Amino acid sequence: MKEYKVVIYREPLMGSILLFGAKVDPRKFTNFLNIHAKEGWKVVTIERESRRELLIFKREAFVTVLEKDI
Repeated sequence: MKEYKVVIYREPLMGSILLFGAKVDPRKFTNFLNIHAKEGWKVVTIERESRRELLIFKREAFVTVLEKDI
């Protein structure tokens, strides 16, 4: 049997405000995935999206579906 979890990873809003847009830092995202992997989660799929914040700022995010055996 499997258990699923959906997590959203995004950079802090302050980077979007200061830089008028924030892209995901690959090192931080890797660390985020490794933390979940240590708990037994495996990535099933990742979807990249850009979200509007405060009408003028764009912030990149990754919607990640994880699974693990229970």
